[in-house]
Amino acid sequence: QAQLVESGGGLVQAGGSLTLSCSASGVLLRNQAVGWFRQAPGKEREFVAAVHWSGGASYYADSVKGRFTCSKDNAKNTVTLRMTRLEPEDTATYYCGKPTSWGRTEFDYWGQGTQVTVSS
Repeated sequence: QAQLVESGGGLVQAGGSLTLSCSASGVLLRNQAVGWFRQAPGKEREFVAAVHWSGGASYYADSVKGRFTCSKDNAKNTVTLRMTRLEPEDTATYYCGKPTSWGRTEFDYWGQGTQVTVSS
């Protein structure tokens, strides 16, 4: 059974950086795309980023493009979301998961999430 565990969330000031990690078990990330979405209280789920199974391509939401980088380490079976120039609007719980297919923004399954809070 696939299991994803996110870590690295926390409190950061606006303009700062944070790196989230997602560790997988029961599934080999080298065989599939993986990505991130977020959800803030009272708001709908929002796609953030995804990376190809090979790690050679990725796509991002317009709201994070140029600030966030999604990458994966197939040897370690992990995926990382490097977030820079954080804004208060980035405050949310961040989840890693498997996109339904490459290029899509919906996810088949995901982890428990990690909280990111950006103070102004």
